[in-house]
Amino acid sequence: MKSPSEIAGRLAKQWQQTDRRVERLLSPESWPLVVAIGKPTGRQFADQTGLVQAHVQRWRQVTVGEVAFQDINFRAAAEPVSLPVQWVLHTPSEWAAATADAEVQQEFALLETLVGSVNQRYWEVLVRERALWRNRAVSEIIGAATLADSLQPGIAEGRPIRLLKGLGVDTKFIERNAVLLTRLLDERYDGMASQQGLSGFLDAPDDKDHWLLVVPLAQGLLPFQRLRITARELANTCLPGSRVVVVENEQCEHLLPPMPSTVAILGAGLDVHWLAGGALQAKAIAYWGDMDTWGLLMLAKARQSLPSITPLMMSEAHFKAFCCDCAVSEPVHAELPTSGLNEREVAFFNFLKAQSKGRLEQEYLPKVEVQRELLGWLNRC
Repeated sequence: MKSPSEIAGRLAKQWQQTDRRVERLLSPESWPLVVAIGKPTGRQFADQTGLVQAHVQRWRQVTVGEVAFQDINFRAAAEPVSLPVQWVLHTPSEWAAATADAEVQQEFALLETLVGSVNQRYWEVLVRERALWRNRAVSEIIGAATLADSLQPGIAEGRPIRLLKGLGVDTKFIERNAVLLTRLLDERYDGMASQQGLSGFLDAPDDKDHWLLVVPLAQGLLPFQRLRITARELANTCLPGSRVVVVENEQCEHLLPPMPSTVAILGAGLDVHWLAGGALQAKAIAYWGDMDTWGLLMLAKARQSLPSITPLMMSEAHFKAFCCDCAVSEPVHAELPTSGLNEREVAFFNFLKAQSKGRLEQEYLPKVEVQRELLGWLNRC
C-alpha cells in the first residue's frame, strides 16, 4: 500500500538510471508505464480504517496519469470497497510530472526542447550523458548541434580553429563547447572525434597538441619501452634507428614484431602533419591503418606530408583475404581525398564504399600475417 509520494520518489530515482531514462524517453514501446500501488491487508482494513481512507483520498487527488481503482472484498466490509491498485502513466511528460521533483521536471523540459530542435542522431547521446548540457543555455546546446551538422573531418585544413569562417558562431564557441561538439561528432563519425581529439579531427593546430605513443621495436634503441610524445615535438625530434612504422591505432601494439633499427609510432589517426618534419626525411617510413574509407583518407594525408611513405596491408587484395570473418559495416564514409592516393588506392576506396561491410579494422588482422608483412617491408628496405 504505497502512497503517491513514495512512488514519486521511486520514479525520480529511476530518472537517474541512465539506461532506464534512455529507454523511456526514446522508445515508444516503454509506454504505458504501469506502477503497482498495492492493497491493504485485511487486518489493516479492519484495524486502521482511517489510514486506509486517507490512502484512498490521497490517490483520488492525483491528477497525473490515470489511477486505476478496483472493487475489493474484505471480511470487515459489508460490500466491496473501491481501492487504488495501479498508477498508469502514458507518456514521458507524465513520468516527469509524477516524480514531483523540480530538477527532474526541469531536465525533462530541456530535453523536450532539444529533441524538437536538434538532429535525431544526437538524441540518445544527449539523453544518456546529461553532463554534456547541464548548466548550459539551451541556445548554446542547439547551436553546438547545428555546428556539429556542418563540421567535417579536416575542415580547418591546417588553420587555427579561430580562423574558421562561415560557421555562424563566434571565435570562442568551439573552444567553449569542445567536449559537447566532440561527442556530437562521434555520433556522426563513429567515435573518430574522440579518437583523434577535436583539433586533430578538424585538422587544426592545437596548443595542447596530440600525444602519440612511441615504441622501440629493438632492444636498446630507446631507454624506454614506451614513450608518449606530442606531435609537435615529434616533428622535430630525431628518433634513433633508420626505420619508422606509423600505425593508426594504439590497440595494434601487441601485433608488432621485433624489428632492428625500427621505431613504431602509434595512435596517429588524422594528425599526421608531423610527418613533414625534417627529422624523418632520411628514414624509411611505412604507414599501416584500417582498411576503410577513413583509413585511406589518413593514408592520403600521410602521403601529402611525406610522399615517400610506404603503405602496408591497405589494399583490395588484403581486404579480400581477411574480410570474411572480420569486416563490418562503415557507418559513415569519408570523402574521397583530392590527392594523396594513387589510382589503385582510389579504386580500393570506391570498392570499400560499395560494400555492405566495407570496414576491416587493423587490430583484427592475424598476428602472423601482420608480422610477415612488416618483416617483408623490413627486408625490402
